[in-house]
Amino acid sequence: MDLHYLTATKARELFTVRELSPVELLDAVVERTAQVEPGINALTEQMLDDAYGAARISEARFASPGQQLGPLEGIPLLLKEEQPIAGRTSEEGSLTEQGTIADTTHPIVERIFAAGAVVHGRTTTPEFCCAPYTHSKLWGVTRNPWNLDLTPGGSSGGSGAALAAGESILATGSDIGGSIRIPSSFCGLVGFKPPFGRVPGMAPFNQDTYCADGPMGRSVADVALLQNVIAGPHASDQASLRPGYVLQTPDAGAAVGMRVALCVNLGDYAIDPAIEANTRAAAEALRGAGVIVDEVELPWTRKQIVETAWAHFGGIMGPFIAEVAGEKSDLLMPYTLDFARRASQAASFAEGLVAEAELHGPLGRLLETYDALLCPTLAIQGMAADFADPEGLIDVGGQRVSWMETALTLPFNVIGRVPVLSVPSGISPNGVPTGVQIVGRTYDDGTVFTLGEALEKALGLTTSASWWPRVVAAQSV
Repeated sequence: MDLHYLTATKARELFTVRELSPVELLDAVVERTAQVEPGINALTEQMLDDAYGAARISEARFASPGQQLGPLEGIPLLLKEEQPIAGRTSEEGSLTEQGTIADTTHPIVERIFAAGAVVHGRTTTPEFCCAPYTHSKLWGVTRNPWNLDLTPGGSSGGSGAALAAGESILATGSDIGGSIRIPSSFCGLVGFKPPFGRVPGMAPFNQDTYCADGPMGRSVADVALLQNVIAGPHASDQASLRPGYVLQTPDAGAAVGMRVALCVNLGDYAIDPAIEANTRAAAEALRGAGVIVDEVELPWTRKQIVETAWAHFGGIMGPFIAEVAGEKSDLLMPYTLDFARRASQAASFAEGLVAEAELHGPLGRLLETYDALLCPTLAIQGMAADFADPEGLIDVGGQRVSWMETALTLPFNVIGRVPVLSVPSGISPNGVPTGVQIVGRTYDDGTVFTLGEALEKALGLTTSASWWPRVVAAQSV
């Protein structure tokens, strides 16, 4: 396998036996970035001077027996730009914030540096992270390495595209409506939305039960590795849970005998036939791994889910965007303006809280019987890289729907205390990967990783060197 497509866990093994050095691995991802980045457009900046300094320090540590090594020692990693670093730009993909310098470092960024990671750049987002694709006036269009005409997803689209293209080994994301899981699905990656409070955040969104910062990677084990670094209580965030929760090394064998509920449409979502086929194949793979999988129904409707989410966004994210934009609304993207407009017209925040409890009821009862729920991550094969939201609608099985009605991720932000792991399930006819979500009981993170490891091994997709896209994108598209 090409060095730039190593997993973090394999890289660490090679570092330990001195068959690879952190500097050599950084060289590989930097060279790959130079080859593909103009066409992918996944990075807002590279931090190569600092990265090479960190890589040389890690190299010396591995060469000296008895040195204390961090859990991410020497591993190249990209940060989502939304997660600020004091002294560096914090622009949120918006012309309204161009040139803004952060005065605070995000808690997970502190932990990643302290864990020995080689942070070598930052990744693109849509403006204010409020879209499931990644294009903005400030940073341009980010493209999917599997199909350059299509989006890698959003809002952690830069992280997803960079990982899929081989521009890094690990990356961070954040998720308020699917923003880790959507790009993980479209880019053939593993991504985890932690339950509320598991990972510390920054105001105001550390108080938002929909929102979570989380890990993205090429394997379930890699994602667990990064999750263990960023999780746990933090003095700056009163919502962060204590004691810290430590994931054990994922063990596929432990999934034998577990019970999983399969629900392909979560009630009434229109699902592309290719997505359904790959989801059912994932369910069958779990059965082959010794997991009991039963098909079930949920009484949810898309209308109920979307209206509940808008009531929440109307209380938090919508007003935040409006306040930040101020008198500069002419600089905003159409999708940002539409988001703020829709949020302002939603039901009250209190009505939304009641609706959230109503949504959780059927899932809570279901998970009294089953260890986890299995469903698609997305209902569709893809969207154009420069998708013209809010005007654009998507055809799914003869129905014309908005993007929000294609994201089966959203219900599990509404029910924000459940852990959700997105794992690749196959390839769709357009050449873009598909994914499934493994949804656990509230705060039962370990179970979703156990099932994710079992599914990863049973399908054998991302564990194959032939899985990753052979993209060549030497110039802008």
